[in-house]
Amino acid sequence: MTAIVSPPRSSLALAVADRGSAVLTVAEMVAAEQAIFDTGVSVDALMRRAGEGAGQMIWRIGGTTPTLVLCGPGNNGGDGYVIAEFLRAKGVRVTVAALSEPRTDAARNARARFCGEVVRFDEVEPATQVVDCLFGSGLTRPLDGAVWHRFAELVGQARRSFAIDLPSGADADRAVWLNEPLRFDHVLALGAWKYAHLLEPVASDCGALSLIEIGVDTEAARVRRIARPSIVAPDARSHKYRRGLVAVLVGAMPGAALLAAHAAQGAGAGYVKLIGEGDPPPQLPADIVWQRTDGAGSVAEALQDSRIGTVVVGPGLGRDDQARALLETALGCPHPLIVDADALHLLPGYFASLKGRGAPVLLTPHQGEFDVLAGETGADAINKVARAEALARTLDTFVLYKGADTVIAAPDGRAVIADRRYSWLSVAGTGDVLAGCMAARLAGHAQPFDAMTEAAWLHDRAARIAGPAFSALQLANALPRALETCLER
Repeated sequence: MTAIVSPPRSSLALAVADRGSAVLTVAEMVAAEQAIFDTGVSVDALMRRAGEGAGQMIWRIGGTTPTLVLCGPGNNGGDGYVIAEFLRAKGVRVTVAALSEPRTDAARNARARFCGEVVRFDEVEPATQVVDCLFGSGLTRPLDGAVWHRFAELVGQARRSFAIDLPSGADADRAVWLNEPLRFDHVLALGAWKYAHLLEPVASDCGALSLIEIGVDTEAARVRRIARPSIVAPDARSHKYRRGLVAVLVGAMPGAALLAAHAAQGAGAGYVKLIGEGDPPPQLPADIVWQRTDGAGSVAEALQDSRIGTVVVGPGLGRDDQARALLETALGCPHPLIVDADALHLLPGYFASLKGRGAPVLLTPHQGEFDVLAGETGADAINKVARAEALARTLDTFVLYKGADTVIAAPDGRAVIADRRYSWLSVAGTGDVLAGCMAARLAGHAQPFDAMTEAAWLHDRAARIAGPAFSALQLANALPRALETCLER
């Protein structure tokens, strides 16, 4: 039979990166703003642009609700004065509580343009709606205890709370709280997402997220927030091999491998087979092929099939000598490889096999598995994205670092954050489903980073379709409906 290879990239179903989805460090944001200033836009003009954009969003949500704006001494406080004047002009009863006098020219100018009441921070009374403009994304040390206590009281007593750019008390780059965690109803990011918006533990306290465009150029950003994929349906030339053949290696627990196979079917693979020893498990459906083998040698022979688009090793693999032999065989095959679950615990003994391997390797660790893989690699990294990037670079692999804030990293430095994952995914077997979903996407177009991004989005969407308290099999069965939401019309 003539070998059939994967289709060229031009016909593929690839994830799209929303150009507004850039994630920047504080330093990158400062540089992006400086690029605007270099065009002749003043700091005052950019502050008005940001403050009025945020004010418009607050007005849309809160209407004429009496509002307290908390202003710090820097430019985040200046944004607050612009917001306050915008709301005042709309007829909102606005009070500004100033932590101190403004310390930048732009903030002083914004303060001068505000025509409403300004009171001392330590004397202000609570309000129905509060807007935090104390420190924003530039904070790197905890707030003073008395300030923090009063700030937390004001936010906690409001019926609706907004934070401008980032909640005061959070470190934008490290994505950690510098003070105690404080929950906000809405966070309005200025210009681009920051790491703390999307990474835990701060992300869970940010409430609803909105991006306020201020004109910064984020085209070259290497890290982005996940966006819905744009997937092309099979065309008239498609057949089972062109859509992708997925091979899943079966170890000690066939059920996990079978879950991955179900997911591969639901995510668009044209042909799925299980490769294992002995007779097939009794629950094997008729539409999944069982290829029987007798030891590592025959597995290696089975994996020479040039039509295979992706191999999955790890779900239900076990960690005994037989599992090690299967992993070693998989690493020696010529196809793109997804290493998941038990195989990740065994992988440190085979790191040398990853170097110079012709076909890509995709790793899918959760926190415990990541710790096994990483060792000292990336131990001093500033946040989860940097840790994933360090592992991807060191091992020359693609990494999907699971969690409520899943991070996808490529060896070349690209990264995507899939934040706010559906919490009902925390059930046994969903990782096997993710591996199978990823395998189908990779087998269909042979682009590892896109396959991981697509799979992460589809996995979460399928969970939301399945609703609360689903099983892993129900999640796999919801993948076709998730896929349908991504099809180009």
